[in-house]
Amino acid sequence: MGDLELLLPGEADVLVRGLRSFPLREMGTEGWNRQHESLEKLNMQAILDASVSQSEPIQELLVTHGKIPTLVEELITVEMWKQKVFPVLCKLEDFKPQNTFPIYMVVHHEASIINLLETVFFHREVCESAEDTVLDLVDYCHRKLALLVARGGQTGLREEEGSQGSTPMQELQKQAELMEFEITLKALSVLRYITDCVDSLSLSTLSRMLSTHNLPCLLVELLEHSPWSRWEGGKLQRFEGGRWHTVAPSEQQKLSKLDGQVWIALYNLLLSPEARARYCLTSFAKGQLLKLRPFLTDTLLDQLPNLADLKNFLAHLALVEPQPPKKDLVLEQIPEIWERLKQQNKGMWQAIAKHQLQHVFSPSEHDLRLQAARWAETYRLDVLEAVAPERPRCAYCSAEASKRCSRCQNEWYCCRECQVKHWEKHRKVCVLAGQGDRAK
Repeated sequence: MGDLELLLPGEADVLVRGLRSFPLREMGTEGWNRQHESLEKLNMQAILDASVSQSEPIQELLVTHGKIPTLVEELITVEMWKQKVFPVLCKLEDFKPQNTFPIYMVVHHEASIINLLETVFFHREVCESAEDTVLDLVDYCHRKLALLVARGGQTGLREEEGSQGSTPMQELQKQAELMEFEITLKALSVLRYITDCVDSLSLSTLSRMLSTHNLPCLLVELLEHSPWSRWEGGKLQRFEGGRWHTVAPSEQQKLSKLDGQVWIALYNLLLSPEARARYCLTSFAKGQLLKLRPFLTDTLLDQLPNLADLKNFLAHLALVEPQPPKKDLVLEQIPEIWERLKQQNKGMWQAIAKHQLQHVFSPSEHDLRLQAARWAETYRLDVLEAVAPERPRCAYCSAEASKRCSRCQNEWYCCRECQVKHWEKHRKVCVLAGQGDRAK
């Protein structure tokens, strides 16, 4: 591993071996929290390994022990919890937690897993080790991207929006909505890595991607909306590394990483022999795909030369007649995790929410202190700084920061004035973190 190690090889092996799927009802319990901490450590170690471009033991361990299907099931379980149980919790009148961090950890769990999958799916053997659950993962990615397109590329609430007068649960809902955008963009990267394996995917998976979901047309919509780019005050901004960055005029023609992911996925789905044999180019699909032609400029081709083949493909497509819809009889395998979880918990969302209110999300002060101590151990500052995509930013104004809260050491500020203004919002977390340090 790298010079900075969070886990020794033996520790990583133990953590990977211990990964398992939890029932939806048990999310947030002590055992679940232990696994969440393990996933966070594995996640950070995988990023550290990838950043130094060396062998990646986390990815190898996940494949060796057959844990990629487990991660996919956990990902879809927490997605369902956020859709079905979390909204019920937010509406319960008798639920007024003094500290929402235990719930936040469950909300954040989806981001942790998709981030780990994004890191390891770069390797072809990881996609192959997903086995049948790759169908479920394709469906998951499609749900995320389709919802983003349906919203017209809107990212929901902006990070700058204040939270004056918000209750802790309302603030948590805002954080969850902002987090959802970043989760969706990571799902896009995972989907692109799946398309790299088109030649080894099952016919059912190809059919799901090309016929059921028509992913090429969905990707065209994403390029048109480019939700990871926006104009603010006459300046172009792009979402990278978890934040919006202003792009210098000299850099505006440079291809962003996310645009590149979409173009590579389109290339794989339209030009690989296996996909071309399965994709039906109807009049609708033809019309959508031809929208790509204005985007294929010389500047873009200089940055992704392989897209010249895609440009030639579209020039040929413009001259041929569209295909009639295929009526082949196909015995298709379908994803089962989402439907299985839905059937197992159908009609029980309210009961699950009330159970978790009483037994999971209303911890005692002592339990909170113990949990805070474990969080402090998991989120080591030296490791967090090493995996951070950029310099720390002020928690109040988002400017580059050089000063850290002296009490909890977790939050950053650019000046004393910003720290004072942010104190009311930061106070509860700061006090809890300080108690966690003493509990250790």
